[in-house]
Amino acid sequence: MNRLDNCVAVVMGAGSIAPGWGNGKATAVTFAREGAVVACVDANMSAAQETAEIICSEGGKAHAYCADVSIDADIARVIAEINQKFGKIDVLDNNVGIARLGGVTDTSEADWDLVMAVNLKSAYLAMKHVIPIMVDNGGGSIINISSLASISYSGIPYVGYSASKAALNHLTRVTAAEFAARKVRVNAILPGLMKTPMVSSAPEVVEAYAGGLDVEAMWAVRAAQVPMGHMGDAWDVANAALFLACDESRFITGAELVVDGGTSL
Repeated sequence: MNRLDNCVAVVMGAGSIAPGWGNGKATAVTFAREGAVVACVDANMSAAQETAEIICSEGGKAHAYCADVSIDADIARVIAEINQKFGKIDVLDNNVGIARLGGVTDTSEADWDLVMAVNLKSAYLAMKHVIPIMVDNGGGSIINISSLASISYSGIPYVGYSASKAALNHLTRVTAAEFAARKVRVNAILPGLMKTPMVSSAPEVVEAYAGGLDVEAMWAVRAAQVPMGHMGDAWDVANAALFLACDESRFITGAELVVDGGTSL
């Protein structure tokens, strides 16, 4: 349908942490398939390049960039490079995220600070540098990838992850309110139990859900918690992001789109 024709989209976390399709990778490819030129940004340059190469192999347009999204200088540099190359930024997808297992009493200060920097500070920094560009060009759409963990407890303690994503929700709301009159829309997606490489590549998650048995056992446990009977995947998040990126959602801002197969019910 080419819903993003003539758009420049920046996807933060466009690589995949392990083989397969992570949310950022699927979102970058989906944006490109709908006509966007995609700037694929990741801390791992080879992962960003892999996503960009997939897009180009399909006839799309993409460029890879390397940045630590928790560092202001890195974000400022890469956003300036993208803006200089393309002259605008229409869509920003903040898709980075990490989790560390643990509750309040057993999460280390170092883990807390790291999770907050990657999950929350990164979105603040990206929006800080992208919003002025969007305002100068008449508006844009920002999608922050939060989590169902921001509004509910799954029984697995990820206190830093949950708190950072809850803060991201409110950062989304207040930024949406501040910039609505300047035609910058800001929305959040809250994925539920998803079947992605970020989950399967974390031994502590397999241990928490399935007693360390194996990844397939973990998938079965997680799927059983979803009313629809199965988990979602990266393409479900990507399609939600596409809706929020394009003009079909032009009257939506400050929203939290839950993508969870009914788990939150």
